[in-house]
Amino acid sequence: MIEVDDPAPSVASAPGRSCPLHYRYRPEDFAIDAPEHLRALDVLYVVGGLYGNPLALDRVLELFDRERGRKRLVFNGDFHWFDADPEVFAQVQRGVLAHEALRGNVETELADPNADADAGCGCAYPDWVGDGVVERSNRILARLRTAADASQRAALAALPMCQRADVGPLRLGIVHGDATSLAGWGFAQEHLRAAEHRAEVARWLDRAGVDAFACTHTCLPVFQAVPRVQGRHARWILNNGAAGMPNFRDDAAGLLTRIAVAPSDKAHRRFGVELGGGVVAEAIAIDIDLPRWRSGFEAVWPEGSDAHASYFDRIVRGPEYAVADAVRPLE
Repeated sequence: MIEVDDPAPSVASAPGRSCPLHYRYRPEDFAIDAPEHLRALDVLYVVGGLYGNPLALDRVLELFDRERGRKRLVFNGDFHWFDADPEVFAQVQRGVLAHEALRGNVETELADPNADADAGCGCAYPDWVGDGVVERSNRILARLRTAADASQRAALAALPMCQRADVGPLRLGIVHGDATSLAGWGFAQEHLRAAEHRAEVARWLDRAGVDAFACTHTCLPVFQAVPRVQGRHARWILNNGAAGMPNFRDDAAGLLTRIAVAPSDKAHRRFGVELGGGVVAEAIAIDIDLPRWRSGFEAVWPEGSDAHASYFDRIVRGPEYAVADAVRPLE
């Protein structure tokens, strides 16, 4: 979760900037068969960054219910965040855990019995994120801890960090962060602008043996093509940005990633790409009643609170980002 302040000097190991060792895994961990219930899918929804928005959750479930064929819904982390009211927290957790779910840094830190954990919010924020944002995020996490009881924390602790799925003939890795860490920023749109970094991402895909990674964490959407392996279609990084917050200026919708063997109703599609093998990936709009959500948000996070300071402008106006920034085919 991110709203960018003016960058300020920071210490990489400070709470909210560090990436704990237990967050880490290897690209090779994806070079396995998908579990049976995630194989040969016709439709896969990957929903990252719900951020405790119950209206967005209801809309996701409504859209998913309309899908046909062999389908699965995966929440890939940070489904909690703004839901510091215990009743809303419980509502979000029940809805999410009725489907496949991964833990993001938020859920991982909520599940940690040590409330003074060195990771803070666990976001592993890069240097371009100002210290004020980091400090507020750590305090948001501390408040969110008070909404979760022991059984809810145990359920979060039991969730995996990553997953494999197959849609049609394509092999997919599902993560919260990137191919090496739950809180990694390697799939951030900022990093993916650099050709040398895309070459490293291509090596991750080679090592993982997958055609695409579906991810979130960095809070701005991007569908980024990466270099081909000879004789194969392009590979992709599919980052939905945020399901529970706006992703573009003057567009209040959250986004989910839909990967399927047939395209969706274009009325709900913000952008999409062909992955190869007859499979498409689309960023699907999660339209909600914004005044109702704004009222619910401000009831828990009024003006002067940490979440209001970091996120209210984005909730009302959206980030300074456009669809044209999010779709990046091979150069």
